[in-house]
Amino acid sequence: MFSIIFPGQGIKIKGILTSSLCQHPIIKKTFEESSCALGYDLFELIKNDPKKKLNQSEFLQPAILSISVAIYRLWRYKKGPIPFIMAGNSLGEYSALVCSNVITLHDAIKLVEFRGKLMQRSVNNIPVAMSAIIGLNKEKIIDICKIHGKNEIVEPSNFNSLNHIVISGHKEAVEKASIACKKYGAKYILPLSVNIASHCQLMQPAKKKLMHILNNIKFNKPTCPIINNIDVKCESSKKKICIALLKQLTKPVRWHESIEYMVKKGVSLILEAGPNSTLTNINKRNFFLEAISLHNKTNFLKALKLTK
Repeated sequence: MFSIIFPGQGIKIKGILTSSLCQHPIIKKTFEESSCALGYDLFELIKNDPKKKLNQSEFLQPAILSISVAIYRLWRYKKGPIPFIMAGNSLGEYSALVCSNVITLHDAIKLVEFRGKLMQRSVNNIPVAMSAIIGLNKEKIIDICKIHGKNEIVEPSNFNSLNHIVISGHKEAVEKASIACKKYGAKYILPLSVNIASHCQLMQPAKKKLMHILNNIKFNKPTCPIINNIDVKCESSKKKICIALLKQLTKPVRWHESIEYMVKKGVSLILEAGPNSTLTNINKRNFFLEAISLHNKTNFLKALKLTK
């Protein structure tokens, strides 16, 4: 059995449109749909971006979602089978909801554009940071965040694997916690190139406004189960899906547990529908699974052969 996963915001998308896959009419049609919803040419923005708008969440989130959905649509067009299960890392959960026919692409694009604005506004004029801590266990990182989060906010925001954990919060608190993590044995500290502080209490102001938008969107039952980031469960009701999406703003992404859930269910192959192979590399290192990114033609054709 195989799964398809979708990446979040903290990835690079430069160069994806030069892939031969992106010349396919299915890809271009998907971008036309997204552009119509947004009111600007998203394909052109990703290709050139002279004003560096993709540094802002309200532009980057629709771009990543559109690329992910376009690749999945191409997968289905080429007779790629529906996966046994899906999951998305943070923003990627919205991509999974579109690909499982829970919400429309039009609604999802407007939703993540608004989500990006809300996340940005929540930290306007506040110095924030996110850092990946490599090579230190979860329990120690949680303890360090508690110590350095007494006066400011610093919290674990993404449990990518047992030894790859992202922390998020006020810039000074994140920097102090990062130094402490290094002192206690972390192999690498990798500051992320973001201007928001995802999945921590600084995102609290965004929750009520996002809830209002979610309430006005039509939700269908998933055609493929989706593991949510927060509870590591597959929900089918609008109420429970929305609760998980709202919690996701301020709670850490339990990605490692999500992959463990798939493996326990019998998944032996994971395909990544997104601009690069970030999640694929994490899964290979930590679970020794067959993992393939669908962002280039060679990998795409290989995955089709393996799943037919």
